[in-house]
Parts: sequence; C-alpha cells; structure tokens
Amino acid sequence: MENLIKIDPNEQIEKITKWIRDWFDENGKTASAVIGLSGGKDSTIVAALLVKALGKDRVVGVMMPNGEQKDIADSQRIAELLDIKTYTVNIAPAVDGEKKALADAGVTMSNDAVINTPPRIRMTTLYAIAQSLPNGGRVANTCNRSEDYVGYSTKYGDAAGDFSPCSDFLVSEMLMIGDALGLPKELIHKTPSDGLCGFSDEDKLGFTYETLDKYVLTGVCEDAALKEKIDRLHNINLHKLKTIPMYKK
Repeated sequence: MENLIKIDPNEQIEKITKWIRDWFDENGKTASAVIGLSGGKDSTIVAALLVKALGKDRVVGVMMPNGEQKDIADSQRIAELLDIKTYTVNIAPAVDGEKKALADAGVTMSNDAVINTPPRIRMTTLYAIAQSLPNGGRVANTCNRSEDYVGYSTKYGDAAGDFSPCSDFLVSEMLMIGDALGLPKELIHKTPSDGLCGFSDEDKLGFTYETLDKYVLTGVCEDAALKEKIDRLHNINLHKLKTIPMYKK
C-alpha cells in the first residue's frame, strides 16, 4: 500500500495549516476552532493541525460521551498533549430525551435513526459551544476521503462542520500525516471506532481501510463481492457529499 501513496506528509502539513489560517482570516479572524475529540486518529490529527495553524489558545476540544465511553481517556490525553481548553458534555440525557419525545409522539425509531441521532446531537453540541464562545467559534469537520467515499458518516452529524481540513486525504495518508506530526502512535494507529456502538469501523463496513484505499486509488479490488459492496455504498451515499439541491425559478 505504501508504494501507492504519493504524498509528502510534511509538505501537506504545511499546506493544510496555511489553508486553515487563510480560511480563518476570511471567516473569523479572532474566532476559535471547535472540534469534537473522540480519541481516534482523525480528530487527533485535525486538532494537532489546528493548534499548529492557529495556536493552542484558539482551539477548543469537546468530548461528548453518550453515557460512559471506555476510551475517553484517549481524548483527554490528546487534549493535555496539545494543551487546549476542553469541555466534556455527556449527551446521554439529550439522546434519551429525544427518544422519549419521539416515543411519546407515537414514533417508533428505526435502527438507522437510533444510530444517527447521537452524532447529530453531538454536532448540535459543537455548534452550541461555538456560538457561545466570546469571540465566536467555527466547527471543524474531521472526515477523511476514505470514509466519505463509502458514506461512513452521518448527514448533519459528523459529516457537518464549517471547514474540512482533511477530507481529501485517504486513511492511509492520514496515518502518514499523524506520524509526521509526531503524535502518539497508539492513538493514530488504534482500531478506529465511533465510540458509540462498541464495534470497530472496519467490522461495520465489512472491509479494511487498506482494501478501500487501494480501490479508491487504483480501481482494483480482487474480491468481486467486496468491490460490489464498496461500489454500492459509494453510489447510495453520494448525496452526503453534495450541497442541498435547490430548485431555481
């Protein structure tokens, strides 16, 4: 896989941080960047890039366990490492309240609704904090190209945000950037998970990110069934990557 990746991670770090600074110059000269910290590679890498671009005093990390989160110590560790201000907001009461409100209204939540409600409440939390900061805040999107390709995100949940520094990078490339930033390998290379359902991302997808990245880069997937699955996920989730359709008179 390594021989397929063409990026120079150090060069990309400089380009990304410049892009972040330029974006904030145009969209919030004194605003802070607000980021949800999961303890996984993407939020860890984006948080580190934000600190490098804006300075630690303009980055706010938010931890949002849904009840208990067994790996929340990883989020706390990266916040301490980057020396950024943090908030911890337990979203369980909000999630439970939404479920009860729907049940009281006679709505039986589908499995998809149950899965996607917590990420959407997390995004609501990030925007509430961003709008409550003295100088305002801008919410960072932490998606990567691999997840976006197969729609592994929640529309108006973790797929939302005001700016997206790393959505053009595959997981394999993100790992290189994380290593080049000197971040703890056990955080950058730990098994990816959403921290909500107890399963790894790859378990839920049914294939590895290495397989996915190779296919995105080359169009080659030796397993016909996996190729069909990746293509299907890509096609049915394309709407997540498009701006909302608007009728024009």
